[in-house]
Amino acid sequence: MSLHITPLTDTEPAPSSRRLAWLAHGSEGVPLGSAFLRLFTKQGQEHLAELEGGVHPAERRQGVGSRLLDAAVSAARDEGRRSLLAQAETGSPGDLFLAARGFRRVLDLTYARLALADIDLARINTLAERPHPGYELTQWDGTVPPELARTFADSRRAMDDMPMEGTDYGTVVWDVERVVSAAEAVAKRGESLHTVAVLNRADGSIVGFSELVVPGDGRGDAQHYGTGVLPKHRGHGLGLWMKAESIRTARRRHPELGGLLTDTADSNAPMRRINDALGYLPTRRAVEYQLDL
Repeated sequence: MSLHITPLTDTEPAPSSRRLAWLAHGSEGVPLGSAFLRLFTKQGQEHLAELEGGVHPAERRQGVGSRLLDAAVSAARDEGRRSLLAQAETGSPGDLFLAARGFRRVLDLTYARLALADIDLARINTLAERPHPGYELTQWDGTVPPELARTFADSRRAMDDMPMEGTDYGTVVWDVERVVSAAEAVAKRGESLHTVAVLNRADGSIVGFSELVVPGDGRGDAQHYGTGVLPKHRGHGLGLWMKAESIRTARRRHPELGGLLTDTADSNAPMRRINDALGYLPTRRAVEYQLDL
């Protein structure tokens, strides 16, 4: 089979990364597969690249995936990257492909969904309304209010010790500019970002947050982007509190929304307990692979 790999240009870099892309096609120009290499650009992750791609089922086992992978690995090395990440559904052809080509398994993930039509609303309300002495909830849509921006950016450190096993993920450095850019990127896609946060009553600072991104038409499934509590304030049930409030707000404001999606590392026992307590049910499992360059 005649096989050609054509580099493509991604004209819209994201706030924290840029992408390279390749198209695999035959002699007649018929697309066979593609690969996308995300190059992280923010401080703390300049060593990292992430690969996404796929080959049409009818064209597998003919070297298409290997050629695309070679192009991506070569580019990552040229860009001075130390680690290349890729994810595949457990037991899928992609899972077998990555394992056979030198990637090592570094993280197991479980994807889960909460069907909003099936929730025990009375219980969710009870969890959301339960008092937590010394703390109070606040929430907003889109970009964080200016008066909360600094402590919200500081609260993102809650994700620094998120279980990542052997993943060379680096440290995501958050500042006000970055949290604002992230919210603007969601709005630019036509989606809605809703954030629930916990305030420390002693000083008014944000000590935890839970983000949910809702499709622009309010239908289908929304996606949790992250839930975290600063280490000093853990052990008070704040993660469960915030997520319960996020659920009932989504159900009230978006009556046509079908469900809420989340993904959690299997080693992240505290978040798994929260999801289980709220009724999230597993939908699929995935593996995070890493290639040391």
